[in-house]
Amino acid sequence: MQATPAVSTSPIPGKYWQWRGQDIYYVKAGEKHPQRPPLLLVHGFGASTDHWRKNIAQLQADFEVWAIDLLGFGRSAKPQWQYGADLWRDQLYEFITEVIGQPAVLAGNSLGGYACLCVAAQRPDAAAGLVLLNSAGPFSEAEASSEPDPLQAEVQPPKQPELWQKFMGEAAKWIFQQPLARFLLFQYVRQPWVIRQTLERVYLDRSAVTDQLVDDIYRPSCDRGAAEVFAAIFNNPEGEKVDVLLQQLKCPLLMLWGEGDPWMNAKERSPKFRQYCPNLTEYFLRAGHCPHDEVPEQVNSLLRSWVLATATSS
Repeated sequence: MQATPAVSTSPIPGKYWQWRGQDIYYVKAGEKHPQRPPLLLVHGFGASTDHWRKNIAQLQADFEVWAIDLLGFGRSAKPQWQYGADLWRDQLYEFITEVIGQPAVLAGNSLGGYACLCVAAQRPDAAAGLVLLNSAGPFSEAEASSEPDPLQAEVQPPKQPELWQKFMGEAAKWIFQQPLARFLLFQYVRQPWVIRQTLERVYLDRSAVTDQLVDDIYRPSCDRGAAEVFAAIFNNPEGEKVDVLLQQLKCPLLMLWGEGDPWMNAKERSPKFRQYCPNLTEYFLRAGHCPHDEVPEQVNSLLRSWVLATATSS
């Protein structure tokens, strides 16, 4: 079992940006470098800017670093809107153009990775590079390992024979369309002990699942509107397929895989990314679903080296 590196976990104070009449929380650290692009870090489902504090603490020495809470998560507003990849793509794009003020290297974990991919592929003027860490998102062909987000993977029934699995999937979909069922499910998954158990299933190093991490995920679930956001995401429109986005991608791509992730099967998903983007750079790390938090020093080192090399070559 690999010990978690001793990196800073102190809270990083942030600010709010007004976007479409809603408060969007973000964090900024480090200074602008004329020859280096800024970094924009985007969290996964249920997480926030807090999930990047170990990375910001080290990367700010070399880069201007930004992190943002997607609408509906963290300290950002939680209006009763229709949530989906297009909404978060537009949020990230307008944050880059209005606040950061120049193309950024987007780095996203899980759902955040998928949102970053949408920006880089569909709004290429905002992306100087793309880093995906156990990124979510569906490919065109059906595959069991590409759930749109980890939470849905967590609540799906275990694998069954095909017909039974299809029936259970349709039944689960119907159940989650019922307001009471969604409310009860939300009340269950937001319990701190459930959050801890879930994290311990997707982190290889359980010592990285700290009280602070559990509280960082639990706290936003108490916000006004959090239950409605949770329900809305189950009914969100499916975004563009990953293979289509990869074929549109023009900027450099770095893939960082936590190879022990039970939600995103790295060995199955990796060849699909390579099929549609053969020039990507890729590393496999001994970690689970959130390698940036579980092995931050490895992730920071690889990300730093890749961005500097990419900036030099361009």
